[in-house]
Amino acid sequence: MTKHKIVIAEDNPTLLLLLKFKLENEGFELLTASDGKEAMALVENQNPDLVLTDIMMPFNDGLEVISHIRNKLKKETPVIIFSTAGQEQMVLKAFELGANDFMPKPFSPEELIVRVKRFLN
Repeated sequence: MTKHKIVIAEDNPTLLLLLKFKLENEGFELLTASDGKEAMALVENQNPDLVLTDIMMPFNDGLEVISHIRNKLKKETPVIIFSTAGQEQMVLKAFELGANDFMPKPFSPEELIVRVKRFLN
């Protein structure tokens, strides 16, 4: 059985490692990016089954990542975004661009796993 491939873009290295560890323990293959530019390259080259992205990141933000997936690559890959509170406008914009789900930070890694599985199983 092939592992589901997930690209995760998060500029907080501690959170990135925690989420990578948790998701790999669930049997997913994780590809990590610490900024939006890396994330867009990974999505283009690796064709993941799911993308997890923070909204606020260096170089290209999560909104640009979603736009790249939907408009340039024309992919329907599920995208779950996360963001700190108080960024309602950006979250609404993310949904307009084609995000599938949103989790406010801080969030429980267990809840994230449940949401990921909902898209991949």
